[in-house]
Amino acid sequence: MTETLPLTGERTAPGIWHENYWFARHEAAYRWLTRTGLTSSGRILEAGCGEGYGAGLIAASGTATVVGLDYDTAAIRHVRKRYEIPCAQGNLVQTGFAEDSFDLVVSMQTIEHLWEQPRFITECRRVLRPGGTLVLSTPNRLTFPSGNWYHTTELTGPELAELVSAEFKAVEMLGLWHGPRLTSWEEANGSVVDAQLAAEPDDWSIELQALVRSVRHTDFTIRAPRTDADLDGSLDLILTAE
Repeated sequence: MTETLPLTGERTAPGIWHENYWFARHEAAYRWLTRTGLTSSGRILEAGCGEGYGAGLIAASGTATVVGLDYDTAAIRHVRKRYEIPCAQGNLVQTGFAEDSFDLVVSMQTIEHLWEQPRFITECRRVLRPGGTLVLSTPNRLTFPSGNWYHTTELTGPELAELVSAEFKAVEMLGLWHGPRLTSWEEANGSVVDAQLAAEPDDWSIELQALVRSVRHTDFTIRAPRTDADLDGSLDLILTAE
């Protein structure tokens, strides 16, 4: 089993069978990012790196220098040991890095945890070099189950775009959806997310347990929305901005 951090509900982690759906869903966004070419070189900051699996994937995808940033002491120690990636401790709205320090800032499934979201976007712009890129992902408030007390403010697509457009240009919004296999399962059994939240993992049906164990990043689709209504139905929002 992969050495990982204990689950608290604040972040996901690899190597935990009943968490595998969420891990694969988040991994899909990192895998998409590594295919864009943005992670092939330069200096990259992952703001809110958590367990570190995303920073590890980014570092393995090219020759870029990857730096992690998180507020949690245990997470920082884990990232340094498990992934051998330098990781600083700090506040995401006041990072301590110099202006124009990075070519790419990545922050996946983090902004919904922050009290000062506009200040965070301003800080991302400050540490990016001219022409640098910001990549964010966050759960879509319209489809994400309510009640996660670690989330201060969840966002819709238009709300996220408006927030980022105050400091950035060339904002592009993508969405993440279930791919064919998960969609087919839901047509027969109902929402896979609702089924997981309805009971403790040991009480899940054999069919649900098998599905969750088998989910991979390839079971999710990331693409541009066809319409505004199409984006409203996405599970996660993925934004890039210059």
